[in-house]
Amino acid sequence: MAQANLHIDLDAVVSNWRALDAQSGAATRTAAVVKADSYGLGAGRVAPALYQAGARDFFVALAEEGARLRPHLGEDARIFILGGHMAGDAGFLRDARLIPMLNSAEQAQRHLQAIPESPVGVQLDTGMNRLGMEAAEWQATAPQLMERGIELVMSHLACSDEPEHEMNAKQLAEFKRMTDGMGLSRSLSATGGILLGPDYHFDVTRPGIGLYGGRPFEEARHVATLSLPVIQTRVVQPGETVGYGNTWTAERETKIATLSAGYADGIHRVLSNITALYAGDTACPLRGRVSMDLLTVDVTDLDTVPDTLDLLSAHQGVDTLADLAGTIGYEILTSLGPRYARNYAEPTA
Repeated sequence: MAQANLHIDLDAVVSNWRALDAQSGAATRTAAVVKADSYGLGAGRVAPALYQAGARDFFVALAEEGARLRPHLGEDARIFILGGHMAGDAGFLRDARLIPMLNSAEQAQRHLQAIPESPVGVQLDTGMNRLGMEAAEWQATAPQLMERGIELVMSHLACSDEPEHEMNAKQLAEFKRMTDGMGLSRSLSATGGILLGPDYHFDVTRPGIGLYGGRPFEEARHVATLSLPVIQTRVVQPGETVGYGNTWTAERETKIATLSAGYADGIHRVLSNITALYAGDTACPLRGRVSMDLLTVDVTDLDTVPDTLDLLSAHQGVDTLADLAGTIGYEILTSLGPRYARNYAEPTA
């Protein structure tokens, strides 16, 4: 088969969630961020595994995502919508029992007019200047929302992956200034914030990338293995070139394997000639440009060419690949395309 395989270790996802859950006390609920289809790994499989492990709070970006997720979770699961209540969302929010994180007074009024009986959360802007109510807007809107009940109030840290950055303490202080004494359930931290310590944990934490094996959770277990099938091999003579643009020239007699995957599958073109794929423990250099559907890899030093080579593996995780591509692990994962056959290792307990 020419279809590449993306193997997702659900046991590792659950283990990472439990490890991040253990960072905070019993009074803090540990949620799971499963937006963008669980960072490309399949929310319909990841979220139920986390629910079985004890997670009851889940965060997605869009109401449509929440509606798709609802049938996979128990009745007691809360699904929060980070984008809030947009025009046209009322049906999704009501029917799937979703909780929009209202980002503005406009969204608050939209919600109260359309489905006033449905639960709400609020997102506050503590300095990131992306989403959320600023202090004056929150002060004006809070009484009306508090009268009908707020499930959660949250904000988001801009620099939590840099523990010493002064922005972390500034946002913490602003979040407390905006919410102290109000008796509300609060959430400030995603993965990086959890690792900043208990001052940042409040009532709910929201790990995302750490669940899927990425920084800044350095102790995370490896989650995603991407195996690409070899569909042809050939011998290239010294002086011959490989791929578009003649960007790589053989200096010795070289065995080249052509693999079925490319930039249409989320393998960044910038990785051309600078990364490797793995046959077990052996690194095999990527030669020539990444094309839409194909990669060409130097397998000269292998005794036997295997059926597949791994681009993501325990030897080369999402952050290693991201560093080579000049990006972040989030982008590597969320770029993984729909053509991969996704299969799952179930949690062991």
